Amino acid sequence: MTDLPIPYADAAAKAEIIDWLERFFVCVREVDFKSAYPFWHDEIVIFGTFQELVRSRQAWTDTQWSNVWPRTKDFTLDAKNTEVLLSGDGSMAVAILPWTSTGWHEDGTEFDRPGRATVVLHKQPDGRWLGVHSHMSLGRGVPQDSHGKRPIKAR
Repeated sequence: MTDLPIPYADAAAKAEIIDWLERFFVCVREVDFKSAYPFWHDEIVIFGTFQELVRSRQAWTDTQWSNVWPRTKDFTLDAKNTEVLLSGDGSMAVAILPWTSTGWHEDGTEFDRPGRATVVLHKQPDGRWLGVHSHMSLGRGVPQDSHGKRPIKAR
């Protein structure tokens, strides 16, 4: 039996997903929950740093976004090293991506805070992509705690 090839997205679909990611990353950098909400399904299921399994965008906001976004800065997508897979019918995409950010030690000194993520997106009938799953994790050896105190722009 021969395995099918990995379903890499074509250049146009990959660019569309990377654009989606870049626009979402702006919300993270600005600590703007309200602007980030439309990117994600209300009933999303995620894994994250602070919770093993979270069901719902509101729970994700309360447990993950609130504990990470204000405490970090410079959240940036490594688009060059991002891979995007696309289902045969074009209705579902998976982005596999490295990212970087900056954290703060308790004494206020900064540290590099790189990580990686898998984001699953589902294309809606109106043509927009909606995130239905996310799993973000820090790189090996990166401190789990960051002690920044940036204000939340909008809830």
